[in-house]
Amino acid sequence: MADYDVIVIGSGPGGYVTAIRASQLGLKTAIVEREHLGGICLNWGCIPTKALLRSAEIMHYASHIKDYGLTLEGSVKPDVNAVVDRSRAVSKRLNNGVGMLMKKNKIDVIWGEAKLTGKGKIKVDKPQKKPMEPQPVSPKGVKAEGEYSAKHIIIATGARPRVLPGIEPDGERIWTYFEAMVPKALPKSMLVMGSGAIGVEFASFYNAMGCDVTVVEVVDRIMPVEDAEISKIAQKQLEKQGIKFRLKTKVSKVEKSKSGVKATLEGEGGKSETMEVEHLISAVGVQSNSENLGLEDLGVKIDRGSIVVDGYGRTNVEGVYAIGDVAGPPMLAHKAEHEGVICVETIAGVEGVHGLDKSKIPGCTYCHPQVASVGLTEAKAKEVGHEIRVGRFPFAANGKAIALGEDEGLIKTIFDKKTGQLLGAHMVGAEVTELIQGFVVAMGLETTEEELMHTVFPHPTLSEMMKESVLDAYGRVLNS
Repeated sequence: MADYDVIVIGSGPGGYVTAIRASQLGLKTAIVEREHLGGICLNWGCIPTKALLRSAEIMHYASHIKDYGLTLEGSVKPDVNAVVDRSRAVSKRLNNGVGMLMKKNKIDVIWGEAKLTGKGKIKVDKPQKKPMEPQPVSPKGVKAEGEYSAKHIIIATGARPRVLPGIEPDGERIWTYFEAMVPKALPKSMLVMGSGAIGVEFASFYNAMGCDVTVVEVVDRIMPVEDAEISKIAQKQLEKQGIKFRLKTKVSKVEKSKSGVKATLEGEGGKSETMEVEHLISAVGVQSNSENLGLEDLGVKIDRGSIVVDGYGRTNVEGVYAIGDVAGPPMLAHKAEHEGVICVETIAGVEGVHGLDKSKIPGCTYCHPQVASVGLTEAKAKEVGHEIRVGRFPFAANGKAIALGEDEGLIKTIFDKKTGQLLGAHMVGAEVTELIQGFVVAMGLETTEEELMHTVFPHPTLSEMMKESVLDAYGRVLNS
């Protein structure tokens, strides 16, 4: 008889949410964690970066306080140690919260590093990796190393920063997001490799703190996964704030010294230049943590480092499942959570469970301005054969945006011309990461343009722009 019905390996957002749902469904559940409850997202990713960016946002408003008719005595200066301390305190609070949730839901925590040793069996050894800081949640009272069994094993081991040969992070001059989150002092200059969400967010933070920031991107625009029109607007606003971009450029060589990094940048046609900065942040993506889990011995299929699963988290090996970053893109915390719930409800035999639809997963970038999107971009919609209608509405025509002093931005919607199906929504501007969920719900309910146009949005709000964008797609815009 197995020790558990379900063992979850990894306690990030996907892992701990999956364990809670399993317990709610009456399954005897354990979770294995080698480093910190809450995983990378809670401790070194989503949450602490948003705390840092909140400080940057306050700094931005303080530096423009006269625009709001206010006077501030003296100047506002960043205290990097206090900013970092606040960010770490936010993570610690949530880390402790995950520990309480495990206890509340009667989930056993097994402290260590797990490896599958056979069908329904794992061995948990002492962790090889030490946390970057003392673990806030004491492992007292949890289960320790040993052998355990379960009918169902769910792998939720997440991902780690991708490393490029010759530009390996050293924790001193070349950083990943780990080191970038806890600087001992504010650098005067910085080079960021990669303009995805991680790269642009850190560029936005350090620029607001007074650092001279340059971002290098190998393709012809920033935020390559976003709609091209939105990327262009975001880049223009970030440049106005002082961030410099080198597009169609790669870092081909780095030389480190005690005082900084000399980077060789290679652009189009082999044109090169050198740049000297105090620090370089490598933000060239992440890779799944699928190694050293015993998957190969069991015959679990892996593709380009990620575990291959169906829409329900099932691998090709019975009783073995994978969710979240380790199961491939999009590598987002909310995708991991939803994927985990689908997986465990399938295990429990819950009726009416639908497989994960990746086309309806929103993406958010928390730079200033914010960027958010869901569904197809304009280019992708055309590429897959849709005849489309495109609606646009600018922040400059919205009363609430003007009152907030945030009148730069755009809401863009894409519809199928024949059916009125909402294919995609793309936003850049203030608080769009909070607005995007309205379109996510609409897409989930298969809402048409007619239903959106007959929905009453409150006034004055930023959300009114969502309706106006829909109206614009059909030649009925009212305020622009």
